[in-house]
Amino acid sequence: MVWPFVDQMNPSGDTLALASTEVDLSQIPEGAQIKVMWRGRPMFVRHRTKAEIEEAQSVSLSQLKDPQTDEDRATAADGTYRPEWLVMSANCTHLGCVPLGDGAGEYNGWFCPCHGSHYDSSGRIRKGPAPTNLPVPEYVFLSDTKIKIG
Repeated sequence: MVWPFVDQMNPSGDTLALASTEVDLSQIPEGAQIKVMWRGRPMFVRHRTKAEIEEAQSVSLSQLKDPQTDEDRATAADGTYRPEWLVMSANCTHLGCVPLGDGAGEYNGWFCPCHGSHYDSSGRIRKGPAPTNLPVPEYVFLSDTKIKIG
């Protein structure tokens, strides 16, 4: 008798469908990025070049406002480390603007022209008013060419 009452509090099917999104990585050439929506928010999925990865890995943590290794940022929730793929929020951590990508800014990553935040090729804040790195959502690799965000 209580079950119908409890069951009606579960999320509806359309809400559950928004809880995750799958991305086909095979459509993103090296050096490019796409923007996908997850839970109503934009996410960047970038296929980084070897030079971008090397640049991000060479940065000393002491130079960072919000210290985080590139390896931590490129590791999926299931522990899979694929440095060529970077998945992160596309909202500046200052006021939520969407930064310009494709090597923008002083650190060859992303630049938020609204207030001048510069992010490096790992999405870490390097200069400007943003207090933290671009957040990395939970994601897993479903295959070599597909990820699931959320």
